Amino acid sequence: MASLENFRLVVFRAVAEQLSFRKAAEELYLTQPAVSLQIKALEEDLGVQLFDRTGAQITLTEAGAVLLRYAVQVNALLAEAEHEIAAVSGDHAGHLALGASTTIAQYVLPRLIGEFRKQHPRVQLTLISGNTEQIVSAVEKQKIALGFIEGPPRSRDVKVEPFLLDELVLIVPAAHEWAERTSVSSAEIRTTPLLMRERGSGTRQVIEMALERHGMKRGSLQIVMELDSTEAIKSAVEAGLGAGFISRWAIAKDLRLGNSFKIVEVEGLRIRRDFLVTCAAGPEAHGLQEEFRRFLVSRTSAQRGTPRVTQAKAVATHNKRK
Repeated sequence: MASLENFRLVVFRAVAEQLSFRKAAEELYLTQPAVSLQIKALEEDLGVQLFDRTGAQITLTEAGAVLLRYAVQVNALLAEAEHEIAAVSGDHAGHLALGASTTIAQYVLPRLIGEFRKQHPRVQLTLISGNTEQIVSAVEKQKIALGFIEGPPRSRDVKVEPFLLDELVLIVPAAHEWAERTSVSSAEIRTTPLLMRERGSGTRQVIEMALERHGMKRGSLQIVMELDSTEAIKSAVEAGLGAGFISRWAIAKDLRLGNSFKIVEVEGLRIRRDFLVTCAAGPEAHGLQEEFRRFLVSRTSAQRGTPRVTQAKAVATHNKRK
């Protein structure tokens, strides 16, 4: 189905979000003069200036900021209309923008997106990845409809819901002295070099909270390196740089095929968490956003199990704060 949105508004939104005619042109596969022509025509139609071009960078005027707010709403409403029109014939169509923290984007969503596309081949999906803070920010700014995160959001401007159970396990190189042991103590964890995700990562937040509850505060740990992805931690562990906590979802394939690291249990410690789906606070979602959310929950309910009371309570408390 062709987009119902006015083309000049499409161009305006791209320029307003990028604050660059060149980047907007690249995003829309247009020439820069073509983008400038569309903006000029829109300004003439409205009788106002939408961008301030006097400085080194362009900025939105007051009128431009007002139009952007409504243009975003118009785009969302028309996308919903496209979905509802297509749904009349049972053929969902349209575009859905998703975002996910790195572990979920790499190891969980590809299979689910593939299944969804088989059911709805006319739906176009885009997926961006980043850490939890970045994904929550994208949801707040309505750059994506749904975000999938690995830890509780700090923002109160989003709603969250568990959709999949995960466990974080400690891995060491196959040649490590702990590799043949069944478990290690908290005291040993404090003295071993640890590899951690970067600050802002949901995984990092969950690990630190769990270790602190187990009597291991961050200041007592020997964190030798911070890395920005799960794959980076796996590679660093394999290279013998230290031990690291990692999602079981991230090593499922490695364990099937054989790998160069081992899982080691920590006495009395089990770090479980829910992967969360998040959306902007406000009215209940409709259209493709809700269709994908329902699909996701139906596909993961068996693996999710019963939410733990503490996390379920935390999610309920977070949503109640709206």
